[in-house]
Amino acid sequence: MTTTSAVDDMSSDSRTIGASRAFAWMLVVTGAAGLLAAWVITLDKFKILEDPNYVPGCSINPIIACGSIMKSEQASVFGFPNPMLGLVTYGMVIAIGVGLLAGARYRRWYWLGLNAGMLFGVGFCVWLMIQSLYEINALCLWCCLAWVATIIMFWYVTSHNVRSGVLPASAGLRRFLDEFTWVLPVVHIGVVLMLILTRWWDQLL
Repeated sequence: MTTTSAVDDMSSDSRTIGASRAFAWMLVVTGAAGLLAAWVITLDKFKILEDPNYVPGCSINPIIACGSIMKSEQASVFGFPNPMLGLVTYGMVIAIGVGLLAGARYRRWYWLGLNAGMLFGVGFCVWLMIQSLYEINALCLWCCLAWVATIIMFWYVTSHNVRSGVLPASAGLRRFLDEFTWVLPVVHIGVVLMLILTRWWDQLL
């Protein structure tokens, strides 16, 4: 995926930066995937609050057990169900993507803010992965969908910002990202899959 950034001939503080349609669609699609996951988990969480014996449809076996995840302390880190945060943040990602499709251009501070939000999101997902694998000892398929969506959008937003000059980087790194940005999310997701397989290899055999 390549990103074409049209940068105005202005000062670095006031210039505006756009993005390609492919990049914009990436935000819309991954944002929609994350929003879908957050919506389903939120609905199931409310059902569990109403009926503690409710079993979500994605609870298939002791390993793939969404109910175990939703009932854990880690599922409400900020005092409310985690997916409610996703309903807001993934919706914002979709809105930014739609804006770019319509020709919107944002200033450097906006792109930095988006990147910071993505960094928080992917960091939070990594923490949730660790908790899921080694503390809760269960997986939620909808959570996995949100993790994948967040990983993809984080690496592509970071790549965009490096290539457009929002983030300082060497010419070599920019050339690499021009061609091989896709490698970063693939490797990241591959590592997650490897951790899942090694964690439950005996049960999967």
